[in-house]
Amino acid sequence: MKKLFYVASAFAFMACSSNKEASKVDDANVDQAAKYAATITAKDLGAHLFTYASDEFEGRNTGEPGQKKAVEYLKNFYVNNNIVSPLGGDDYFQEVPAEWINKNTRRGTYKDSENVVAFIKGSEKPDEIVIISAHLDHEGVKNDEIYNGADDDGSGTVAMLEIAEAFQMAVKAGKGPKRSILFLHVTGEEKGLLGSKYYADVDPLFPLANTVCDLNIDMIGRTDDRHKEDPNYLYLIGSDKLSTELHNLSEEINKKYTNINLDYKYNDENDPNRFYYRSDHYNFAKNNVPIIFYFNGTHVDYHKPTDTPDKINYELLENRTRLVFHTAWEVANKETRIVADKAAPKKEASK
Repeated sequence: MKKLFYVASAFAFMACSSNKEASKVDDANVDQAAKYAATITAKDLGAHLFTYASDEFEGRNTGEPGQKKAVEYLKNFYVNNNIVSPLGGDDYFQEVPAEWINKNTRRGTYKDSENVVAFIKGSEKPDEIVIISAHLDHEGVKNDEIYNGADDDGSGTVAMLEIAEAFQMAVKAGKGPKRSILFLHVTGEEKGLLGSKYYADVDPLFPLANTVCDLNIDMIGRTDDRHKEDPNYLYLIGSDKLSTELHNLSEEINKKYTNINLDYKYNDENDPNRFYYRSDHYNFAKNNVPIIFYFNGTHVDYHKPTDTPDKINYELLENRTRLVFHTAWEVANKETRIVADKAAPKKEASK
């Protein structure tokens, strides 16, 4: 009986070991990008946005109490998910002084504000930085009405949170990105792209020469009149202006994973809207950092108090967010850094 027990035990041990090895093989065959992209859900995006674009945040006007609540919300998310700050310790705020803000805008007088920054260090190429950005501010309160800014840019902000959480899950599983990722929530976009200008021109936390690209998300939760009949679209702006490689990679990733109709209408250099110069990516592009600007176009509620979270299409927001995640994943894990092979035209940014 003892001999039989030992034999049975040996087979059990071998079976256990075999299962572990099989599990390793199975995990190796899993599409890791798809696995973690699947954690980005409409439900979670909605849960964030109904808070972030609520009346409690008072329209997140630069330097005002509602904006301070917003940055605390973002900081707490990163702390709770064990995503560190590149500034070290408990400091997730890159201060943008009122004196500098007021010197660089003609749109009023403002108090001190801050960009929110969080960081996942690359496992193999930590000095090469992929930036994902969105602006955290909006219009505030005007004539006693709160401008919630659910699409502009609550949608981009909560997309970043979900993307960061997905990458952090990969890190915990030992599948973290080869390059570092900086999650950059910028302030003062509505006052003239000020938070991104401060980062790029005054205090880049990482050298711009080491910055691989900026994937900038500004309004991705709604549809415009042009796409009422086919809402599965997204405007991409600037993807080909500095890097042919980034543009081609973006196209391939979309075909593989998300199948969104990528519309390049506003990428035209003669576009009268000049959207290429009107969001935070521009402050990186003017420094020859390749960019992609993700945008759903304007709509009837653009810059109005009616831009509320109940009007967001969360299924669209989910798929569009996954596109940005997949693109960031590919850029961060490529064997070679994407090449900037063009010089983009430079004009004065405006909002």
